[in-house]
Amino acid sequence: MSSPLLDVWEAASASPFHPPVSKDAQFAVGFVLLLFSLVLAGVFSLNRSFINLPLLGGPASVAFGFGAVYMICAVGVYV
Repeated sequence: MSSPLLDVWEAASASPFHPPVSKDAQFAVGFVLLLFSLVLAGVFSLNRSFINLPLLGGPASVAFGFGAVYMICAVGVYV
């Protein structure tokens, strides 16, 4: 007797998961994103305005968030 969960398990074994960023490249991607966020945050801090908030502040915070997660995963601390 076959269960639907077993069928899904066997179908998934035929197509393994390949992440968009490999384990070897996570450190480089995390470092570049953190460096990019540091530059954007520095430029934003030099000339703060409501116009620069979505142009510089938003991308800086998003880059910092993704860069921190990639860097944490690259050094072996899994969240």
